[in-house]
Amino acid sequence: MLVMGLGRLGGGAGVARFAAEAGADVTVTDIAPAEKLGPGLEAIADLVQAGRVHLRLGSHPERVLDECDLLIVNPAVPRPWAHPYVATARARGVRSTTEIGMLVRRLRERTGRVIGITGTMGKSTTSAMIHHALAEQGVPCFLGGNIGGSLLSSLDRIDGDSTVVLELSSAMLWWLGETVPGWAPRVAVVTGFEPNHIDWHGSLEHYESSKRMILAGQRGGDHAVLGPGVSDWESREGVHRHTPASGHVRPMSLPGAHNRENAAAAIAAVAAMGHDPARAGEAIARFPGLAHRLQSLGARRGVLCFNDSKSTTPGSAAIAVAAVREKAKDVHLIAGGADKKIDLFSIASLEVAGLYTIGQTGPAITECARQVGRPAETCGTLQEAVRIVASRAKAGEAILLSPGCASWDQFENFEHRGEVFARLIEEHLGTPDAR
Repeated sequence: MLVMGLGRLGGGAGVARFAAEAGADVTVTDIAPAEKLGPGLEAIADLVQAGRVHLRLGSHPERVLDECDLLIVNPAVPRPWAHPYVATARARGVRSTTEIGMLVRRLRERTGRVIGITGTMGKSTTSAMIHHALAEQGVPCFLGGNIGGSLLSSLDRIDGDSTVVLELSSAMLWWLGETVPGWAPRVAVVTGFEPNHIDWHGSLEHYESSKRMILAGQRGGDHAVLGPGVSDWESREGVHRHTPASGHVRPMSLPGAHNRENAAAAIAAVAAMGHDPARAGEAIARFPGLAHRLQSLGARRGVLCFNDSKSTTPGSAAIAVAAVREKAKDVHLIAGGADKKIDLFSIASLEVAGLYTIGQTGPAITECARQVGRPAETCGTLQEAVRIVASRAKAGEAILLSPGCASWDQFENFEHRGEVFARLIEEHLGTPDAR
């Protein structure tokens, strides 16, 4: 078996370990060198040392295809239907799938209680809220998918009483449509939709059709929870449709109207599984949030600091600014990153005290801001942006990292970007103020 793309979120390492422990001869390839794959390599170091997993890093050598009968493709690989390596494998009769495809096939044998969550924004937080609410009600539950890691290693603990919560990216959904046709979760949640990932899909139409696949395989008696902007998406006959409502949403520690919408969707999903929505609302009110998703770093010299490194779309940056305005007099926004070929003008149009741009898209965002008369400065790097903004932000204001763009132009991933931001904030503004 050949794993194409070890990746950084744990899925590649998870499927490599699962296959090796099942007795398969496993080879892992990745176009990145070893120094860029630290966590993934650490996770399978024992298998590599034992000779149970073989590494071919820095490229995807075609000769390895002669030795395998199954290709496991990392969903991050863009446009796999046109990728030369995937096409070569297909021409040689090698079957292709993904880690999530392998998982879903096996879940069919163990439990029908699966909640799938997708959407351009909010899917990670909503997934984690659902898992948190179920766990607090004593429901055996497992969280996996795009949020990171692999549930393949947990299969021996998943049974008919278990509920599996899967965050599903558009790439994962496209692959599931190709390799596990007809599959759908019992409860499908779509948090919302806006243009994104055109670099992967090739067109907005392909991106949207991939998202809609979460509904395509549902059957009568299943449930679809459809958030703002997607309430008109079609579902199959007999599927129970739900519009999230605020009735059971309680005051939360997480700021922002978008998090209240996430909570409403999570409560609706938990209720669709037959659990008490009031108890779900109470549990979600205590949910502490996820790292790098509008994560509060506390006040430093009176300046509020927020790490929203997970923000990779203009819409998510706008939502973050609106949320932080609930807490601060004004917002200094750091934005920019890798270019995903989407329109970034809306970031430049945000009403903020200052816009400090970084990465590949930084100059373009700055130029757009100047066209509409907004204050903006091209900083290039996150280090320079934090240095400048830390010298300008005043007590009662906020510094917000919400890039609205992907991270891979300057960082390993969004987690790395957020960790660097938190370190720089401490370096320039010190430790959190005493309460």
